[in-house]
Amino acid sequence: MPSQPSPPPVLDVPADLVAPVFDRRRAWLVTALIVTFMIINFADKSVLGLAADPIMDELGISHSAYGLISSSYSILFSLSGLVVGFFSARVSSRVLLFVMCLVWGLAQLPVLIVTAVPALVVGRVLLGAAEGPATPMSMHALYKWFPVGRRGLPSALQISGAALGTLIAAPVVTWLITQFGWRSAFAALAVTSLVWSVVWWFVGRDGPYDQPAVRVPAKIGRSVRVPAETERLVREPAETEGSVRVPYRRLLLSGTVIGSVTSAFGASWAMALSQAWLPSYLKNELAMSPGTAAAVLSAVSALSFVLLLSLSPVVDRLTRRGVSLRLSGGVPQGVAVACAGVAMAVFPFVGPMPLRLALIAVAFAVHSIAFPLHYMTAAAVVPDSQRGALFGIVAATGTLPGLLAPSLTGRLLDTAPSAGAGYTQSFALAAVVMITCGAVAVCCIRPARDAARLGALRDRPEPVSPDPVR
Repeated sequence: MPSQPSPPPVLDVPADLVAPVFDRRRAWLVTALIVTFMIINFADKSVLGLAADPIMDELGISHSAYGLISSSYSILFSLSGLVVGFFSARVSSRVLLFVMCLVWGLAQLPVLIVTAVPALVVGRVLLGAAEGPATPMSMHALYKWFPVGRRGLPSALQISGAALGTLIAAPVVTWLITQFGWRSAFAALAVTSLVWSVVWWFVGRDGPYDQPAVRVPAKIGRSVRVPAETERLVREPAETEGSVRVPYRRLLLSGTVIGSVTSAFGASWAMALSQAWLPSYLKNELAMSPGTAAAVLSAVSALSFVLLLSLSPVVDRLTRRGVSLRLSGGVPQGVAVACAGVAMAVFPFVGPMPLRLALIAVAFAVHSIAFPLHYMTAAAVVPDSQRGALFGIVAATGTLPGLLAPSLTGRLLDTAPSAGAGYTQSFALAAVVMITCGAVAVCCIRPARDAARLGALRDRPEPVSPDPVR
């Protein structure tokens, strides 16, 4: 292969499979839009927690009632992620993301029209239904623009939208709530969602990496001219599986998928606590002003952002050098969730405030690296044509803590001898869940082994079955 990309080499490649050319500019433009999409997504999630105290005061509701309102967000969250995942092979990612973000904006409106608990619940249920598929489908859309070996950094950026969403939303939303009342924050997010939808509709596109590799036509009187980047890809195995399918029960019972789901479950428990109750804990138990609490939340998000951007490129580099994905992606995600769980168990008992805040940052930030890594490890054992559906299943099961953690914490706060004791019990429960999930992930995630086992299935003809979910 020539060392210079220009002039392009002339190759005789009759009937060869040619993978798509990597369009760097378009790929990174789509990445920027998806990162913005995720920033809006997590700002939407965070607004209720940031406005918790004024909402509870104005509507006169208890901790348990607020916890149920917060958990109502997750009633349809997992189910919608699962359902939309199966549609992702038939519906363009451009359409899916456009509709999702449009509904986000509409979901903020009920509480602006009627200020009551039912309006809050309706808005949160609708928002959860529309945001359930957001992370897996935007990750699926991102994977369409990047080949294997280039996905670590864009995956980290996509997940870092969560950190950026909180980093940006905490001070901005807190300022809006303080200056203009908590309804103004909901109105601002509605407008932002609608604006993004319009931009995405005109700029967003589906990438080429979810399509089977195309065949170069046989030479007809002259050689086929192929760019240097494509020449490199021609000499690599095609990464798509075409029409090959693996039964979903086999995928879901593989150790790698189980471990990936488990690590996401533990990380999501910490994230749900962070969004629903951490702002209130900082203000009421640590006696912080709204501005100081917002600054702490931003600092925690900044740590998540740094960790995500630092780790995932390293994973990409290790993958290209031949290091097993178990060591580069499986072990780190399990260890991260477990370490965050240890910090979660310890920080309520630490006296010095600087050390307590440092442990809070570890507990609510370090787990975040599990999110891009669990998608990477799960994707390693699934054909590309089934990746969107599997991502939907992984997200549906891995994000169930959003339904459980806020309401359980509200119940503990109302039944414990004091709010401080309730928070301590809640953090201890989270620690047990996270440490257990981290250990399971380390033990179970073995992508090379599971891919080999599922590959053996792919070599055999798949029997015809009336079951549509296979």
